[in-house]
Amino acid sequence: MVDPGTGGPVERLVVVGASLAGLRAVEAARKAGFAGELTLVGAEPHLPYDRPPLSKGFLAATEDGAAPAPTTFRTEQVLVEDLGARLMLGAPATGLDTERRVVEVGSIPVPYDALVIATGAHARQLPGSGHLAGVLPLRTLDDSVAVRRALDSGARTVVIGAGFIGSEVASSAAKRGVPVTVVEAQPTPLVRATGTRMGRAIASLHERNGTTLLCGVGVRSVEGRGRVERVVLDDGTEIPADLVIVGIGVAPTVEWLEGSGLALENGVVCDETLWAGKPGVYAAGDVASWPNPVLGVRQRMENWTAAAEQGAAAARNALDPARAKPYGTVPYYWSDWYDVRIQFVGDPQADEVRVVDGDPDDPDSERWVALYRRGERIIGALTVQGQAEIMKYRALVTKGATWSEALEHAESRRRLREDKARAAAAV
Repeated sequence: MVDPGTGGPVERLVVVGASLAGLRAVEAARKAGFAGELTLVGAEPHLPYDRPPLSKGFLAATEDGAAPAPTTFRTEQVLVEDLGARLMLGAPATGLDTERRVVEVGSIPVPYDALVIATGAHARQLPGSGHLAGVLPLRTLDDSVAVRRALDSGARTVVIGAGFIGSEVASSAAKRGVPVTVVEAQPTPLVRATGTRMGRAIASLHERNGTTLLCGVGVRSVEGRGRVERVVLDDGTEIPADLVIVGIGVAPTVEWLEGSGLALENGVVCDETLWAGKPGVYAAGDVASWPNPVLGVRQRMENWTAAAEQGAAAARNALDPARAKPYGTVPYYWSDWYDVRIQFVGDPQADEVRVVDGDPDDPDSERWVALYRRGERIIGALTVQGQAEIMKYRALVTKGATWSEALEHAESRRRLREDKARAAAAV
């Protein structure tokens, strides 16, 4: 393993961020044959764990009321003994000196030859609510434990923000029979993620399942005496609340990198290989902003698939930069609301969105597929209850299929499904 900055061997690899991306970096380094010193730094005291279940199954009611086991990826034994990682958990990185090649963890200097930054993102806070108990984000395991405890007690719940995480929490609360209201400042939820028509269609799942959704109105204040008691909207409406979930997005965790010399603009600015512009320094996961060569746009992706892939790619490139390979992908994410699986691939910034199967405006339509066009190319696809379809469209986006090819594929898939349904009905 050779360091391009010195020409010498990489003997010390430091991964900052005990996240999915951080874990995959550690695993990829060992798989690539790295036998040197490997340190994993994490702000939380927990071993690396899976985040998607925290707003879904982890919040579900259980017969005995006990919380499910944490969604830990690997045991400490595997990390320390099998992977040979030195764990520094419960202490966030506080600074980076790229000249001396040192990560500061509080007062402890951690030297590196190669560094993977995987500090992810943190939840945005609701201004003026920090003094009230019962006002929570949902980003970490500790957040989810606190939310679950409140739902166990039947807390009247208000979710601020109708994005995917907030909506998953609302779904989990509604399935428990807990009164829940979702407040969204924009006239239509999920516009940036899925477009206007599809955002409206997906949001209708709330009303179909008895959850109150209020759009186009902001929050004036969150009030209570020591603990939250109500949410006051801009129009004067007061909503009683014992629990307020703040789901207004996340921000990349880069504060500790101020003064490091790295370019910080909506994350750590990287090139196609995830190199951050200083010798030996790479970034991965929610914190990395990089030019995606597959779609031809600079992106910072907040999804499970990208975090896993980027962590491994960043580690391999950091250990062998002379042979660094560009990382490109077609984004893929999913979300579960009310036992409905929503999946998206590609980029929602499109010239046209066309529904090619099902009818999202029909309350009785249980599934639908929409395709996204940019120019003459398919750039994305959205499915609701279309688990058998989504990866086929991801393949089309990956190979740069034309819009005509995508429509032909959609028609053949629709006919095949209808033929199978007729055959099943005839049996």
